[in-house]
Amino acid sequence: MSRQVEVQIMGQSYLLALPEGAEQRLLDAVAQVDQAMVRIRNGGKLKARDRIAVLAALNIAFDGAAPQPSGALEADRSQSQRVATLVQRLDRALDDGQLL
Repeated sequence: MSRQVEVQIMGQSYLLALPEGAEQRLLDAVAQVDQAMVRIRNGGKLKARDRIAVLAALNIAFDGAAPQPSGALEADRSQSQRVATLVQRLDRALDDGQLL
């Protein structure tokens, strides 16, 4: 059975459903998302909540990716370039009001 818990992310309330026994994992995830979004907002470059959320999600996903084997510096650069390109594409899509 699932229940609902109210959380705050960047000052906004969200009511989330969670299965029993998963509250701490959810609260940890909420804290990670909140910290990432606040860090981006406080960086001063973005103010739009949707853009901040997209960049925070990308940062969390990128940071959580499995580490590359040693000597994979070129692969890291390539991955960083792909992420930068994706962020630029998302930026343009959000400017146009569409994601696809």
